[in-house]
Amino acid sequence: MQKYVKKTVAVSLCVGLMAPTLVACTKSGSGDSKTEKVLRIATSMGYGGDNEYIRQRFTELFEFANPNIKLEFISTSDDRYMYGGRPDPKEKPQDPMEKLKEVMTGDNPPDVVMVGYDQLPELINNNMLKQLDQDIAKDKFDTSDIVPAVIEGIKKVGSGKIYALAPTFYSSALIYNKKLFDEAGVQYPTDKMTWDQTFDLARRLAKGEGENRKYGFSFAPYNMGDDIFYASRTYTAALDLKVFDDKGEKMTVDSDQWENVWKTMLQLKTEKILPEPIDFSKRRSGPNEDFNPFMDDDFLSGRVAMSIISYGQISQYTNVMKNAANIKGITPFEWDVVTMPVHQEAPEYGGNIDLDGLMGINAKAQNAEDAWKFIKFINGEDWARLKATTTHNLVSRQKYIKPKDGAEFNIKAFTTLLPAPGLDYKIYREKPALHDVERLGSQKFQQVLQNKLQVRDALKQWQTEGDAMLQKIKENPNAPLDPMTQGG
Repeated sequence: MQKYVKKTVAVSLCVGLMAPTLVACTKSGSGDSKTEKVLRIATSMGYGGDNEYIRQRFTELFEFANPNIKLEFISTSDDRYMYGGRPDPKEKPQDPMEKLKEVMTGDNPPDVVMVGYDQLPELINNNMLKQLDQDIAKDKFDTSDIVPAVIEGIKKVGSGKIYALAPTFYSSALIYNKKLFDEAGVQYPTDKMTWDQTFDLARRLAKGEGENRKYGFSFAPYNMGDDIFYASRTYTAALDLKVFDDKGEKMTVDSDQWENVWKTMLQLKTEKILPEPIDFSKRRSGPNEDFNPFMDDDFLSGRVAMSIISYGQISQYTNVMKNAANIKGITPFEWDVVTMPVHQEAPEYGGNIDLDGLMGINAKAQNAEDAWKFIKFINGEDWARLKATTTHNLVSRQKYIKPKDGAEFNIKAFTTLLPAPGLDYKIYREKPALHDVERLGSQKFQQVLQNKLQVRDALKQWQTEGDAMLQKIKENPNAPLDPMTQGG
């Protein structure tokens, strides 16, 4: 709580210092700046009723610059699931997207909606969002400086049109340990390497045995153990590889493409390219344990030569390296980043990019003028400049994307690729038990790792048993299924 209060005070002071800039930015705005107006904002992004969180992340600068515009927030998330809540299992969960659409077309509809990138196509296809291109052209709102990962990703789902904008975004890149590459005499990785090229480099870096082994690659800096099945989603994201058909009625995993993916993952595991699970039983307990807060971080500890890393972790890594002399078990080394690996058949797409704070105007907005004013402000240059140094995400304006704290690295690695095709979350909302079908795949993959099944045999079993599960789901979409009872 104390930490939250300090953060709030710091933010308030920051806003106060920004006052002259914000006043200057809004002097030329049109309309009566004294008449009080209401702007209603709906979100399906799971913020619940935490309006303060939304304000700190996105809206407080706009509210300060526009004191006559009162913001009202509407959450369409099912709050029964917030904070570990357990609703009646017999009661069908409320679909946040359906609730959002209900609110958007109700008697007192919101003006602005904040949604996830995967939800945007559904709203566009149902003609529920106002196209923004005319407002952009009318106000000469510059979108040329918005990073391709954001603007092209938005246009892609809008058939070339813009129906929403996002002020920030999440992104990942491939971080590498220069010291390990130099010691092995291997050239550094480069932007837009293919996954095969990345894995070939990893093989050349992997060496040693036991606790002294150096691994070539990891899907995440922190040790993930045997969870390769879910980690491999990063590998398959740009391929748009599906477990079942678009209706969720027929499995699609008994295929050469799925077999190649599983064999690739299996080979990385058997060749010990990926880190082995940590054996916690060997760790000493008690006050004398040689503990450091990063001991499970395979990359910082020098056990892994390359790892997928999110932009939000970069500041921590920079600080750890600066203070390595004071952290037991950490030896400093030079590092840099390149883009996420790509597939040859989809060279423009990365697997770990997501738009944050994606906002559009409800087609039935009562206050469309201020809704556009709001979106234009939060996606404008001044907001990006003021937020660039305080957000853990990347701002969407390229001009203000710079390394923090004097760090030097290839920051363009986080902004070069486009978002991979998103999963169709609508079908998962309609049929929650489909997650059990995926868990069945994880169990089959574990059997492959344990040499109990060959890859194609495991996929055939997943196909057959999964089809049976899909039939049961078709008969009762809300019934939970236990994959262990489905013949596995």
